[in-house]
Amino acid sequence: MIGNAAETLDHAYICGVTGNAALYAFTRSLGGAAPNDGLRVVGLSPGPVATDRLVSLMRRKAADRRGDPERWQELFASMPFGRAATPQEIGDMIAFLASPRSSFTSGTIVTIDGGMAARSRAF
Repeated sequence: MIGNAAETLDHAYICGVTGNAALYAFTRSLGGAAPNDGLRVVGLSPGPVATDRLVSLMRRKAADRRGDPERWQELFASMPFGRAATPQEIGDMIAFLASPRSSFTSGTIVTIDGGMAARSRAF
């Protein structure tokens, strides 16, 4: 699991961007050699995921910004599909990548962010 800061390139989170970019390079490098040992190395880079932690943070933001913690979902309006990913969506991708159906996958990073990274690179 690698954070998607390596793709969004947020200047306010430069340490996270740098760390995640290093993990991308590590995953790709190791994944290229791993098949020699019968192994696979794959990274997964999710965007925001609607975990209990994220929902709790968004409730606090909604209380501060909108005066009502129950309006937290409105804060996702600008995100792709108007929401964060579900934990199930991330788990389904992990299960797929670990399965025989993905047995030729190594040295790559799969991004699940609804297109956020692509949008951040758009001109």
